[in-house]
Amino acid sequence: MDVPVCIEESSKTELYYCYNCNFNTTQKTVLIQHLIHENVKATDEKLFKCSICNYYTISTWHLKVHMRKHTGEKPFKCNICDYCCTTKASLKKHMCKHTDKKPFKCNKCDYCSSQIGSFKKHMHKHTGEKPFECKTCHYCCINESQLKQHIRKHTGEKPFKCNICNYCCTTKSNLKTHMYKHTGEKPFKCNICDYCSSQISSLKRHIRMHTIKKPFKCHICDYCSVTKEKLNLHIRKHTGEKSFKCSICDYSCTAKSNLGRHMRKHTDEQLFKCNTCDYYCNSKWELEQHVRKHTGEKPFKCNICDYCCTTKSNLKTHTRKHTGEKPFKCSVCDYSSSQIGNLKRHICMHTSEKPFKCHICDYCSITKKKLNLHMLKHIGEKPFKCNLCNYTCTVKSDLRRHLRKHTGD
Repeated sequence: MDVPVCIEESSKTELYYCYNCNFNTTQKTVLIQHLIHENVKATDEKLFKCSICNYYTISTWHLKVHMRKHTGEKPFKCNICDYCCTTKASLKKHMCKHTDKKPFKCNKCDYCSSQIGSFKKHMHKHTGEKPFECKTCHYCCINESQLKQHIRKHTGEKPFKCNICNYCCTTKSNLKTHMYKHTGEKPFKCNICDYCSSQISSLKRHIRMHTIKKPFKCHICDYCSVTKEKLNLHIRKHTGEKSFKCSICDYSCTAKSNLGRHMRKHTDEQLFKCNTCDYYCNSKWELEQHVRKHTGEKPFKCNICDYCCTTKSNLKTHTRKHTGEKPFKCSVCDYSSSQIGNLKRHICMHTSEKPFKCHICDYCSITKKKLNLHMLKHIGEKPFKCNLCNYTCTVKSDLRRHLRKHTGD
């Protein structure tokens, strides 16, 4: 909307007023940001306008700094690391990371910070003040950047775009985290073990494992977790609930992350390709697991016997053979197992459910493996061959029985 905005200083109170609403402030820069946020177009000739976007300011210096966003110029460089930035103030804040200097101290708790902005945000926690309000809903927050992020939920705007794939998001931090998928970089490292992650939240969850505090316990088995979210995911293994459903096909799963990976199959966002075969996937760790089939690498080794395998989960399952642990328990009878797959098959015996159905005949099975064996009968394939005669069969157990004829067992 075109509203005449005269940035006018009151001689008595030294306040700057917006003529579009009742907003006032003691700082010109704050008023300018208010005007930008409210989409008020200025007619004051004293304002300096950007020739590329809608930004305007009251000083040539501010405009010069702003233009660096368009040009990419970062003239201020750190002499300790590779950091560079657009303003001297930003460099000064950055240098505090190297010196550990935190001059801004809270007088109500032990919090201290190297940045005035972070300090102000912290103080709002004590006062409970949330001065920035959304005009669309009842949301309010402690700073303008949070409000801008929130407003994008209403507008659907995702200004931060990946230059490698089609991913776009609402915040710069989310884009930075996403880029780690392409680079494989894992900057967040545990100071106790070799674990590292691309996300700070994953590192925090990992560190809790070292403290051995797992307050969230399953009421069905001995499982316990460091987070309530993980416990909820675990409980779905007992209940069979798959609350995350694909909107394109019949796929459903227990975890949102699994659904996200599945959806990439529909969007063709398969970023990681094997250079030995035609296999491709949408995560680096899946590709690493696959490549081990070609290389024969089995990095996960049992510390009790000679067993080694390609995945950490397989090693965990194997270790239960030594410990006798059977964490997956049937809620109907006394059956328990070391593997979730075995429990699922067992539960089908109680329910008489046979979810795997043949699309050619009426055959159905409680396991996908049995269905695959059945399908060989239709296609006539007999992959198991005797190396002593011409005998072939569809099932490995049949081949074992046949071999006894040659050995006389």
